[in-house]
Amino acid sequence: MTHRQTSGRTSRRVKDLILIGHGMVGQRFLETLVEQPGAADRRITVLAEEPRPAYDRVHLTSWFSGTGIEELSLTPPGFLTRYGIDLRLADPATSIDRAARTVTTASGQVLHYDELVLATGSYPFVPPVPGHDAAGCHVYRTVQDLEAIRADAADARVGVVVGGGLLGLEAAGALTALGLETHVVEFAPRLMAVQVDEGGGQLLRRKVEDLGVNVHTGAGTQAIVTGDDGRVRGMTLSDGRELPADLVVFSAGVRPRDQLARDSGLPVGDRGGIVVDERCRTRDPHIHAIGECALAADGKVYGLVAPGYAMAGTAARSLAGDHRDEDVFTGADTSTKLKLLGVDVASFGDAHGATEGALDVLYSDSRSGVYKKLVIGREGQLLGGVLVGDTESYAVLRPLAIGGNPLQTAPEQLVLPAGPGPAGPVALPDEAVVCSCHNVSKGEIRAAVQQRGCATVPEVKRCTKAGTGCGSCVKLVGTIVTEELEASGVSVDKSLCEHFAHTRAELYEIVRVAGISSFSDLIDRHGSGQGCDICKPVVASILAGLDHGHILDGEQAALQDTNDHFLANLQRNGSYSVVPRIPGGEITPDGLIAIGEIARDFGLYTKITGGQRIDLFGARVDQLPPIWRRLVDAGFESGHAYGKSLRTVKSCVGETWCRYGVQDSVGLAIELELRYRGLRSPHKLKSAVSGCARECAEAQGKDFGIIATSSGWNLYIGGNGGMTPRHADLLAADLDRETLIRSIDRFLMFYIRTADRLERTSVWLDRVEGGLEHVRAVVMDDSLGICAELDALMARHIGGYQDEWAAVLDDPERLRRFASFVNAPGTPDPAVTFMTERGQIRPARPGENGRILAPALVAGPRLEVRPA
Repeated sequence: MTHRQTSGRTSRRVKDLILIGHGMVGQRFLETLVEQPGAADRRITVLAEEPRPAYDRVHLTSWFSGTGIEELSLTPPGFLTRYGIDLRLADPATSIDRAARTVTTASGQVLHYDELVLATGSYPFVPPVPGHDAAGCHVYRTVQDLEAIRADAADARVGVVVGGGLLGLEAAGALTALGLETHVVEFAPRLMAVQVDEGGGQLLRRKVEDLGVNVHTGAGTQAIVTGDDGRVRGMTLSDGRELPADLVVFSAGVRPRDQLARDSGLPVGDRGGIVVDERCRTRDPHIHAIGECALAADGKVYGLVAPGYAMAGTAARSLAGDHRDEDVFTGADTSTKLKLLGVDVASFGDAHGATEGALDVLYSDSRSGVYKKLVIGREGQLLGGVLVGDTESYAVLRPLAIGGNPLQTAPEQLVLPAGPGPAGPVALPDEAVVCSCHNVSKGEIRAAVQQRGCATVPEVKRCTKAGTGCGSCVKLVGTIVTEELEASGVSVDKSLCEHFAHTRAELYEIVRVAGISSFSDLIDRHGSGQGCDICKPVVASILAGLDHGHILDGEQAALQDTNDHFLANLQRNGSYSVVPRIPGGEITPDGLIAIGEIARDFGLYTKITGGQRIDLFGARVDQLPPIWRRLVDAGFESGHAYGKSLRTVKSCVGETWCRYGVQDSVGLAIELELRYRGLRSPHKLKSAVSGCARECAEAQGKDFGIIATSSGWNLYIGGNGGMTPRHADLLAADLDRETLIRSIDRFLMFYIRTADRLERTSVWLDRVEGGLEHVRAVVMDDSLGICAELDALMARHIGGYQDEWAAVLDDPERLRRFASFVNAPGTPDPAVTFMTERGQIRPARPGENGRILAPALVAGPRLEVRPA
């Protein structure tokens, strides 16, 4: 099964390495292994049980809010091909023959190995109670599990989660988002009993119950009650209570998947887990085990991803022959920081004060929903802590606890909100681990800046891998980089670009306060040079946001990027798409007919977008005005799909049609979209309104989202889909319509005033000092005294709104811009061709012969058609 490779005069034997399991830890092992010396001397085969490559299980719940599995994927594009890795999906290993050194797969393949790595992970524990296997009972582990849960939830009213730990609360959040009345049953006396203490557990329970989840602690599951059809109908608890249930999710812990090892005769622990040494080697010298399936040298099975990543690195380097004393795995930090059901929770070090002689420093404010506990050792060192409701200080406290050195700051100052707080990264010793996913210390980050010339966070990420795991340490990494540069006498430049020594937020205030209405005036008075592709679009957006004329008037037009320049979206083949506004997704039959006739007459490709609109593709530049004319005459206007502005306000059908709806979500969505249409901002804005907690409009994945309650509206902010999905945070609950709209007005204007260039609300909310609480204080309580200004700015926008398409159609000078070529209007570019597919046109692919339908892109200076 092996062969030889020849390079020059030397002959090297190629080893066969088989990796069983392609989860998060398995993929990390591959990434580390291919970086080691001699990686090319291995032929790697990966046996995966699931039908898809490794994906991010930590953020799996975001799948319910629309995050695609592609966005959760952990396998970089081209990675497997680049390193010649043979990934066999849905073909798990079924047996290991250690004597013959072969692995048999489910498909019957028998594969030889020289080196074998077990990364089989764990499996959910399902209590063997009567009815546990009934229809409607699920576990919460894989994408297939989530697909099954969502399918059953469609016909369910009540869901019960068995287990109140990390994953249990994730599952409860998912069921709540699916619109189910949700219960959590936890045998321990409090939620997250492993991570938080009694005080933290009480606050966590109160916050979870405030979100509508029913919590039952100190009770176990006695039996699952089923109906005649074999489906779940309820649950009997150990204390005799009965709960109605249509769906049950078991999240009662996990067990190591070590059966392959057991069957092959490898030693396992008394409570499971493949026994490994400090280099992750099993008793068989040819086999390593990593992650949740392994019983580490310290006698523990680690169920968190960071220890798994550390084991993956150790095993990869061990296989490469790196046997340095420091490159061993003898234990790991089990600190956790996460947001569950919108509640921030963190636990680190000796959170329960088990160390002899330990003392507690407590801060609790039930009114504000904040609980902080630090555990202090006899020598004044920080041993651990629990944070609920406010985890801002976690990034600094956890490294201090790991370092074990006496604190340089009074412990009470580390928890009191009015105090100076922790001294920050400067107080961290160099050996403090900042990135636990990759075991990167503060000293390594400092060295990257001082010795390797890294001057930005992305450069430090590439150099050290800090911040490329779960991402929770990125903010701290950035602070260390900035402090290190400043300590070295390097001025940290926060300028927008070389032409303006100001941030975007500062330029916004300059334009607003000084009444500046043109780019040339701004750069003459506060900048230098002629401007560039960075500052021009930023200033253009600021001027448009402050209603300084149409974006295609005068020098304003020269500032716009391609999409804004033509008020349409440039497509990859040089044609444009047109997206009319359809507020709330509501459209009349006449409107549908009008769009269909326009698409037919101009030969356009039509598609319903993810934002409940209809996109018309394939228009030439010169065709845009006549298309707009017909749309405007039919009652449509620009949907601003081309601008950094409000895109859509999605909506479910609400109480008008849906039997679950409790409020008029369609009416509110239309009102909001018409109110904020054309609002220019640092980045695009997306919104949604759901008429009940079933969340069909996916409001919690939007920049601002609204969910109806029986008492009013809940307002969420800072959500984001895409490559970095983020659930929105609850800003305020049960608002009446007037208060809701006023709060959204202020939030949007505060964001527009203070955000950086191209900064989404999700990134802005994570970056802004004070985070959600600060934004809430500004927007809801007017803590900065600027709400009157924010209200006036929004009123100015609303009062000055005009449809940009109609304004072009009414102005002959503006219309002159929409020609393919100056001296040959309407002349198509022969390089842009189309084909027909599924009854509609599409761009021709390389090598295809298509028909001419659209010109190539003409941006900036106009091209002229000249004779050869």
